[in-house]
Amino acid sequence: MTGWVDTALVLLTLTSLLLLGSSRLTRCIRIVAFQGVVLGVLTVTARPTELSLRILMLAAAIVGLKGVTFPWLLSRVLRDAAVRREVDPVVGYIGSLLLGTLMLAVSFWLSARLPLPMPAISGLLVPVALFTTLAGLFLIVTRRTALTQVLAYLVLENGIYVFGVGVVQGTPMLVELGVLLDVFVVVFVMGIAIFHINREFDHIDTDQLTALKDWTA
Repeated sequence: MTGWVDTALVLLTLTSLLLLGSSRLTRCIRIVAFQGVVLGVLTVTARPTELSLRILMLAAAIVGLKGVTFPWLLSRVLRDAAVRREVDPVVGYIGSLLLGTLMLAVSFWLSARLPLPMPAISGLLVPVALFTTLAGLFLIVTRRTALTQVLAYLVLENGIYVFGVGVVQGTPMLVELGVLLDVFVVVFVMGIAIFHINREFDHIDTDQLTALKDWTA
């Protein structure tokens, strides 16, 4: 199963890099959906000797929410929005890929110095978790479209989950499902908010939204 774990971690790294270099929102949604499916596979293959009905249910919930439900919800929002690609990001796509490569190197450097409570299931796990989290943070800061920022939030949460599944052992299922439910509520509320923002203002550019003022003041 170690080969499956390493394959899943490499796929997470490649999809994060692909997300940094993608401008089309439809492609970004598909990439994040694929990450959700990979996380489900990682959940099952992380600790094969401890495989149980609880882990299978958790993996199914992750694939169902992150691989199907969230992409479907965000695709519906995108269909009603008058935007199909991320225009004029704060950092260009080539620059994002170069900085992404630098973040990956920094993640490997940090992981070699980070004290862990127990050995990780793979030498790639901690650097990939750090890199995925950093990529999500970077996208939140450098992209202007609200929909891309929701996807970036999901990528950030994916990185935190990868760290948890490979390092922390014996987390109660209620806690894991509670975190998934929190993420579901956040994405659901943000999806509805983006839909209404787009309907009222004909755009979902967060830079323009910051210029809004309270006219009753």
